[in-house]
Amino acid sequence: MKSLKSLVAVAALAFTALSAPAQTAPKILTVDLAKLFDNHWKTKEQMAKLQADEAKAQDQLAAITKDGNGLVEQFKEADEQSKNPTATADAKAKAQAEAQKLYDQIQAKRQEQNQFVQSTRSAIQQRSQTFKTMMVDDLSTLAVGIAKAKGATILIDKSGPTMSGVPAILYADPALDITDEVMAKINADRPAVTAAPTTTAPSASTPTPTATGASPQITVPGISK
Repeated sequence: MKSLKSLVAVAALAFTALSAPAQTAPKILTVDLAKLFDNHWKTKEQMAKLQADEAKAQDQLAAITKDGNGLVEQFKEADEQSKNPTATADAKAKAQAEAQKLYDQIQAKRQEQNQFVQSTRSAIQQRSQTFKTMMVDDLSTLAVGIAKAKGATILIDKSGPTMSGVPAILYADPALDITDEVMAKINADRPAVTAAPTTTAPSASTPTPTATGASPQITVPGISK
């Protein structure tokens, strides 16, 4: 009787094991988000807008620098008059006072120049980062939707390295990559008319706003306060 019960228990266990559903193997796909971002028509439009704003900023910076250099020339004349040995003491005093006034204006113009460069740099960087964050979110959502439709259980971004500096994926079968499929979907949804860039846009991944780089400086050579 005991043997019969044991046999029944073993048979029940075997039946349970056979009837249990087999686990489905994960289906992994890959996508290159950086490539999608760089080649997106919205990215190219955004870079064209940034370039146009940078050009305007350069013009504004040039105007500020020109005004400052004009003050420098006036300062030099006043300073020379204050040191003119043939000038009267009263004339020298007036010239010295004028030179001091112009020097203070030059310092204020220098400060205006530096503040303009810093604020322009900050604004352009903030716009670039905000746009990139929004785009990466949208692209991730789109890629995940396509991956799910293809039955994927895992989608891996292969565009960037890990924190240790090595690629996130050392090898993947190209057949697993859905980047081109996502790009096709992006281009299919592109409006019929878009603002075409008038100049060659720099890499969207590393924006380099010219208005925020090395700027002209207002200098007074050989003269101290």
